[in-house]
Amino acid sequence: MLGKTAGGLFWMCRYLERSANNARLIEAGSRMTMTRSAADDAEWESVLSTANVKDMFLQTHEHVKRADAIDYILRDRSNPSSVMSVVESARNNARMVRVALTREVWEAVNDTWMKLKDALARRVSDADLPNVLELIRQQSAQVRGALHGTMLRNDIFNFCRIGTFTERADNVARILDVKYFVLLPSVSMVGSTIDNFQWEAILRSAAAERSFAWLNKESGPRAIAEFLILDQRLPRSIAFCYSNLSRNLGYLEQEYGEARPSRELCEATLSRLISTDVETIFDGGLHEFIQSILQSNNALGLQIEKDYRFYA
Repeated sequence: MLGKTAGGLFWMCRYLERSANNARLIEAGSRMTMTRSAADDAEWESVLSTANVKDMFLQTHEHVKRADAIDYILRDRSNPSSVMSVVESARNNARMVRVALTREVWEAVNDTWMKLKDALARRVSDADLPNVLELIRQQSAQVRGALHGTMLRNDIFNFCRIGTFTERADNVARILDVKYFVLLPSVSMVGSTIDNFQWEAILRSAAAERSFAWLNKESGPRAIAEFLILDQRLPRSIAFCYSNLSRNLGYLEQEYGEARPSRELCEATLSRLISTDVETIFDGGLHEFIQSILQSNNALGLQIEKDYRFYA
């Protein structure tokens, strides 16, 4: 396969996953700020920081306000990671690799672009926000369904899966880091009702609250962080993402008959996730651990691009 085609498939799926993840991030921010006794738009700095767009936002906005922050993440074309920007980029990539996709996948991507273009044509009101966030998640799920239901399990499918899981691991780590930026009113409130609510908001934003309830009897920061980072049964956990990245990179190696450095990088992170426990993570600092995972994930993405010559 041409590197350009591989890159188009990888980025199409990364962008689509990012669109849904942005919706989850806004939902996490909305739920977390509900725990504050006084409305404070500056709280949205945490969401912008987590999305890694705060500096860009402040280049065009003097102050952080909730409505502006949400609009920037959803619609602003000057933000390359906004939902509208990434959905358009996903469609452009899908059009570039259209002959590698089934008709159902192409139509699902195109349908996503058209529906979100209409839904995000104007600033989203507070009343419409829940429905718009739900629409973004549903459209991303529609494309994933078309991929799983119609695509041959070959290198095309593997590049799509690698793009999805690279992006998902990044996002789950960022959502967890929201808790680091959204501070409690005082240290004495650690373990309080507000603290627990914030952690449960993180769980809901990863669509993991029901699975967590099935598998765990006690809630709390350690149990929730362990579930989202280390539990390989959860399809949005970082360990699950890396387990699948390793598998799909392995399939590519078998198909092409050549080992690539990206597989080795992936295995190193997966081994680290498997060999650690949540107590070790908290003892070393959850924020520090998450930051190291984000760095490793970014390095893996760059190595995959290099290994498979995406821009050749």
